[in-house]
Amino acid sequence: MIQVQSLNFDKLNGLIPAVILDNATRTVLMLGFMNLESLQKTLDTKLVTFFSRTRQSLWVKGETSGNFLHLVDMKSDCDNDSLLVYVNPVGPTCHTGDFSCFKDEPAQGIEFLAELFELVKQRKAEMPENSYTTRLFKEGENRIIQKVGEEAIETVIAAKNRDKVEIINEVSDLFFHLFVMLVNQGVTLDEVVKNLANRHK
Repeated sequence: MIQVQSLNFDKLNGLIPAVILDNATRTVLMLGFMNLESLQKTLDTKLVTFFSRTRQSLWVKGETSGNFLHLVDMKSDCDNDSLLVYVNPVGPTCHTGDFSCFKDEPAQGIEFLAELFELVKQRKAEMPENSYTTRLFKEGENRIIQKVGEEAIETVIAAKNRDKVEIINEVSDLFFHLFVMLVNQGVTLDEVVKNLANRHK
């Protein structure tokens, strides 16, 4: 996380631009401005708070829509006069209802795996009703591990049968249940990816 005292608010008369990125996909969601007070409030509450140049007041993103931006990390650039703010967004970020103010869509490539992992983490934290993921967490560790085993076996069977459609379906199920198991065990996807990268060196 950044060192507030090192930031330069002088260039824009007490404001600093903040580029907001989805922590899971690194998609740019929006650009806002912060002053020292809104920055400190963001750090204290973990809810991204901007300074509105129009209203000349602070505003918490999502305070009316419920589409909050939960702070994950924050970095400054080399001149300490701009911010990258990594968030877990709740719902669409743009006031138009779009996922991003730059018209980007949620990731559908390999980056979606990170987004799905973050969603599983959110399910464990919030435990919403009528959610299959919530039910798995409530059933406990043994059931979660059992499901991983079942999906792994079904993936092997699909591969032995050389059934491409079933392979895709079963691998999808396996990935999801692996993510549930990792979250339940307190292991992050980043830790697994870094381990793979280290092995590759």
